[in-house]
Amino acid sequence: MNHSKKNSMRSFSENSHLTETSELIHIEPVVFHIPIKRSIRCVSFEIGTVFENTFNIITSVCFFSPRCIVDFFLVITQLGFCSVYIVFLAENVKQVHEGFLENRIVPRNDTGTIGPTEKRSVDLRIYMLCFLPFIILLVFIRDLKNLSMLSFLANFSMAVSLVIIYQYIVRNISDPRKLPPVAGWKKYPLFFGTAIFAFEGIGVVLPLENRMRETQRFTQALNIGMGIVMILYITLATLGYLRFGDEIKGSITLNLPQEVWLYQSVKVLYSFGIFVTYSIQYYVPAEIIIPAITSKVQQKWKLFCEVMVRTLLVCSTCAVAVLIPRLDLVISFVGAVSSSTLALILPPLVEILTFYKENLSVCIIVKDIFIAVIGVIGFLTGTYVTVEEIIYPASTILVNATESTFEDLNTSNLVTGFN
Repeated sequence: MNHSKKNSMRSFSENSHLTETSELIHIEPVVFHIPIKRSIRCVSFEIGTVFENTFNIITSVCFFSPRCIVDFFLVITQLGFCSVYIVFLAENVKQVHEGFLENRIVPRNDTGTIGPTEKRSVDLRIYMLCFLPFIILLVFIRDLKNLSMLSFLANFSMAVSLVIIYQYIVRNISDPRKLPPVAGWKKYPLFFGTAIFAFEGIGVVLPLENRMRETQRFTQALNIGMGIVMILYITLATLGYLRFGDEIKGSITLNLPQEVWLYQSVKVLYSFGIFVTYSIQYYVPAEIIIPAITSKVQQKWKLFCEVMVRTLLVCSTCAVAVLIPRLDLVISFVGAVSSSTLALILPPLVEILTFYKENLSVCIIVKDIFIAVIGVIGFLTGTYVTVEEIIYPASTILVNATESTFEDLNTSNLVTGFN
């Protein structure tokens, strides 16, 4: 099972964020189950071929082939995952660094006695840029077999982190009756994007099935994997929201206390797992883009061209993270735009167009249409609400307004006291 995207662990907040644990096996293959019985090197070829064979009539009349469309959304999805990882790494390492400074640096006042600790804060984007050169070096590892040991350590560190997080959040769980029963309507599109992001994994499902020794047991493996993932998501999300309420953050690791070294180590362990996972998610878009570009240059320039493309792709993911340095919004945006297309919109259309000559039952057709409609609605509403939140961050405005009100009240009280 593949660790990550999820790279982080999210919880139901007022936005209804799902927990994020390891990226194991994802949900859309329940709908999209049209295997290709061939051994193929490139992941995108397996997925793209399914759509290209299905839409072969459309291919002859359209400028863009369906395969290009699928590859486009697949690249956007995987690079979006990588951008989420950068934001996750920056936020968690920032907390660890600031917690270390607060615990170690104790300034003294003019009288020589120990005074209150001055809170030092560095812009989140600086941490992102600090990770950039290390991530670039990481993606220069072209063979994933060389990452097998690191991947094992990453999975182990995430498992240990989950155990520690669970034992922390089960303490002091608040009364559920004190929490709001429902959220505002704008939270549901954000939840949709987050949920699709958490479960979508189109880039690994077909290759996993095609490389199994006993492909007939794939459904069993899929159901077991999905059961484990859903239990982790639902339990950690529910317990996390019961524990922190509206104070829940984009990653539940950010709610862990900064003054306790055990919980700071959880952030370090999980950050290590996410760092390693970056290269695994990056592998799919690299396998799609790099061969297409290097095939057009001379042999002597191929290596240089590949290095430049790998570097530019990493820089692009970092640029997105810098432009949208909010973990929850990046997750929701990627899920609503690209993950919903790959997981909910295209697969049912493929099933209808592939098997329409085999007398599909009305129930299957209605099911496919229903899933596709849900995907389109989620795509439109999720994208709209997320973009609106990015441009006009309501929470930031509310916080600033509240702080301004408190400052005015304090000033008024101070003047009244002098009078």
